[in-house]
Amino acid sequence: MSIISTRDAVIVEAVRTPLGRGKATGALHDVHPVDLFADSLREVVDRSGIDATLIDDVIGGVVSAVGEQGSNMTRRATLAAGYPESVPATTVDRQCGSSQQAVHFAAQGLVSGAYDIVVAGGVESMSRVPMGSSMLGTTDPSGIAFAERYPDGLVPQGISAELIAARWGITRTQMDEFALASHAKAADATKNGLFDAELRTVGELRTDEGIRVGSTLATMGGLRSAYYSEAMAQRFPQIGWNVTAGNASQVTDGSSALLMTTSERAEQLGLRPLARIHSVAVAGDDPLYMLTAVIPATRKVLERAGLTLDDIDLFEVNEAFASVVLAWAKETGADLDKVNVHGGAIALGHPLGASGARLMTTLTHALHQRGGRFGLQTMCEAGGLANATIIERL
Repeated sequence: MSIISTRDAVIVEAVRTPLGRGKATGALHDVHPVDLFADSLREVVDRSGIDATLIDDVIGGVVSAVGEQGSNMTRRATLAAGYPESVPATTVDRQCGSSQQAVHFAAQGLVSGAYDIVVAGGVESMSRVPMGSSMLGTTDPSGIAFAERYPDGLVPQGISAELIAARWGITRTQMDEFALASHAKAADATKNGLFDAELRTVGELRTDEGIRVGSTLATMGGLRSAYYSEAMAQRFPQIGWNVTAGNASQVTDGSSALLMTTSERAEQLGLRPLARIHSVAVAGDDPLYMLTAVIPATRKVLERAGLTLDDIDLFEVNEAFASVVLAWAKETGADLDKVNVHGGAIALGHPLGASGARLMTTLTHALHQRGGRFGLQTMCEAGGLANATIIERL
């Protein structure tokens, strides 16, 4: 979709919680995911000052939609946030890109005239609802026809990240250097208050919990492979086993939300748009490599936008694994100095369902801080999928 219409879709508020370590000792572990999402949903309305009865829909991304995060939990979070009972809500799952997809659905609804005001966001409490919980007890998740098409079976994401590193010739040192840079950028952004405009304090947590300072290349080099197995080593002898906990994203708790409307409605309500959704795309790629669809998605959204890489001032590419971003940069030719300028998921964390809207929130504010015009966001998603979005600062 390229937004060419008398109606448009603009972001007027973009907030997130600080990100907590996704373990029982993490700062957000005691916060129920419904309450965690409600924090961000409440904040976008409070900041805007609008009457919440005007909201046409709330679209929330959640990946492990089971237990406390099951049964359309976005509706419960909407009510927990104090929205009127008349405001509807739905939950979407495009795996790690779920809340980026929520933004796309919101934009499509606004441009089509189905919505005038909508909130898009997401949440994941990985400490309370562990990754993979929604598949527990499932012995055959895909059925006969899928198995016939992929008789050798697919692999866990970490193995896909290893296959990507091998295919694109990315070394352990390159991945570790990228990871260290992510922490350094995130630490600098925190120190200099660059996250302040997007953060909503939760309890006593005011900053992202996972950022580490003081690590060295030698320290990183001492970490063991996170995904090695003898069976996989025999199946894929090309793998170098260089993906570690240090150069992969962190398991994390957090939520994020964006208040979106049209330029016309924003003017009527006295709201100041921060950015316009310029173009959106979604792409699929080889499900064995799983995480490479960011490459065709980037090309697709640029083509739809009528822009080139040189037109893009800032990129947000989710750091699910360092190898994913480095392969994307090699293939597209993007300037890594423009990528994840405030750090990424390796340092900040990756709260699955919240990450798409978190990246969009950070990108929106970073464009204002740096005076850029266009920002491009893309993120890999399980199953060989990726969303891509171009926004224009207003």
